[in-house]
Amino acid sequence: MGAGTVHEAATVAEARARATATGPCDLAILDLGLPDGSGIELVTELRNHGWPRIVVLASSDDPYAVRSAFQAGAQAYLLKSASPMVVTDGVRRVLEGGVYADPSVAPVLATGTRVPGTDNTPRELSAREVEVLQLVADGQSNKEIGEELSLSALTVKSHLSRIGRKLGTGDRAQMVALAMRAGVIR
Repeated sequence: MGAGTVHEAATVAEARARATATGPCDLAILDLGLPDGSGIELVTELRNHGWPRIVVLASSDDPYAVRSAFQAGAQAYLLKSASPMVVTDGVRRVLEGGVYADPSVAPVLATGTRVPGTDNTPRELSAREVEVLQLVADGQSNKEIGEELSLSALTVKSHLSRIGRKLGTGDRAQMVALAMRAGVIR
């Protein structure tokens, strides 16, 4: 995919050492099942050290692992069992600044996210709420969203209020960021 330099590590310790030596690179692809530590913690560490794009390539489709990877800062969650085309599409989407979830784990994300700073219970967004939130992410106003979905601006505001309660924030940008990180919207 045009990479100039590729660094490889077989353990968390080796990955930390290489990441420290090289500094942030354009992309990190991590396995969660490393023998000497947590891949989720490594995702968090790399994000905190300025790594702009992190893809998790894992063998597990466990809902907790999927959500944890996105909450730690990954922009994609891909399965090792996926076709090369799915993996390539996911990596390409992340390189273009987007987020991606393997099609087989995407439904896990749509059933709710665990939000830090709240009581941490799953909050399920309805299909309509996801639709409204995607239009917010696309930069549309309540009036524009209402026109597109044949709703009043007041109904859109009501949807956003419910979304805010479920995600633990009333800030539109934070709602969008949480939903994007969890892979619920693009």
